[in-house]
Amino acid sequence: MAPPRTGKQKLQRLFLYTLLILLTAAAIIWIADFAIFRIRAAFTQSAYGSVQVDHYYAIAQKNGKTQFIFDPPGPQPCVNALFPHANLKPCWYLRRHPEQRTDI
Repeated sequence: MAPPRTGKQKLQRLFLYTLLILLTAAAIIWIADFAIFRIRAAFTQSAYGSVQVDHYYAIAQKNGKTQFIFDPPGPQPCVNALFPHANLKPCWYLRRHPEQRTDI
């Protein structure tokens, strides 16, 4: 007969089960998102989109100041998915972050 579990052991087991469930759910969501993206990419062009973004460079100077150089606004390709795929950012992310900064 096994000895009764302490409260600490019960909490550890609950934490591990919760962590396992969360990781499994995240993996299932990512796999489903990737499968839907691949199906869309194979049969239609709705897997890809384009968002107008403003890109600029932030150049740190020796005197501690920063010089900004702005590019003209232009379209950036993106994917219509929850997560990044095919080395492209999701369109929902680019719509919320239309300013793209590159630090030099």
